Amino acid sequence: MARCLEIADQYRGRTAPNPLVGCVIVDKRGHVIAEGAHKAAGKDHGEIAALKKLGRKAPGATLYVNLEPCNHQGRTPPCTPQVMASGVTRVVIGMPDPVQGHGGGIEKLRRAGIAVSVGVLREACERHNTGWLSLVRYGRPSFTLKAAITLDGKIATVTGQSKWITGDHARADVMRLRDEHDAVLVGVNTVIADDPWLTARIPGARDPIRIVIDSQLRTPPGAHLLPKRRGPRTIIVCSMKAPERAEKALVAKGAEVWRFKPHANGRVDLWPVASRLGQEGLTSVLVEGGGEIHEYFLRTRLADEAVIYIAPKVVGGPAKSWVGGKGLASLASAHRFTFDDPQLLGGDVRITGRRFDPPVNDGPIWDDD
Repeated sequence: MARCLEIADQYRGRTAPNPLVGCVIVDKRGHVIAEGAHKAAGKDHGEIAALKKLGRKAPGATLYVNLEPCNHQGRTPPCTPQVMASGVTRVVIGMPDPVQGHGGGIEKLRRAGIAVSVGVLREACERHNTGWLSLVRYGRPSFTLKAAITLDGKIATVTGQSKWITGDHARADVMRLRDEHDAVLVGVNTVIADDPWLTARIPGARDPIRIVIDSQLRTPPGAHLLPKRRGPRTIIVCSMKAPERAEKALVAKGAEVWRFKPHANGRVDLWPVASRLGQEGLTSVLVEGGGEIHEYFLRTRLADEAVIYIAPKVVGGPAKSWVGGKGLASLASAHRFTFDDPQLLGGDVRITGRRFDPPVNDGPIWDDD
């Protein structure tokens, strides 16, 4: 099963709105005879990819797959009948399919006389498909907060200098994160201050969709993140009251402008934005904002994960922290995460935390950052 996840992970960031699925077929003697993975929506599912690589029936073989074989007609035919016809006598499944109408594969395989085991490395399988599970359960992508900070939690010096807090290894890991997420989200102040490209500048990478939260459409028409020929989409989210002239200028540069009803203070409510991103089929968004955006995602429990790169530097003083806002008065109200194992990246440390408390489906608003 661990190998199934490893194979599937090669296509992270490329399968939306579908899950990551890997498959391994093992013969009677325990030898691996075929492997396959789902590469993109509309392409073969992992089980079918493995069976096609095998190119023949597999009597007595065992098929391992991290997600229950589908039993419905979508853009591709259902997998379950093809697994049944392959001759395998046992199927080992990491997790059942939670989508209503997509399941039934387990029961159908058992009715056909195939032995089925379910729940092998289930927690790891669910963790592997966090984004897809967020989409099918909550109708929105998963959101991962990313920050590069000093040892005292600052994202810049008191003068605003932030290039570079972390070293080459950590910054390369950020490029990998961008490659593995469907989209990257920032606030307009980040665009104005840093003029980022938000691309994944490593060999073989794909660039994510760029999303800017910009209530009043202050994004400059010459910003680097606006789409180039054959480049990824750029979506600028604004208030219904944002200037039409600014919208026309940005659309002329290839951007998509999404307007949403503002709150009383004129700011955009991100919850409808999250739902719209889900409707677009996005499963994962990397939030590379400043302190106010991060605080909003935390306060509303919209953040699912946080990836923090810590450099062995201290700047002190009133420099900006990676989480803004007024702060919490009680430790009982603190935002809680569970840690994965930390990683040493050159001279820096990467810490990954998963949200401990459950998500919610509404929340207050925040200021652009």
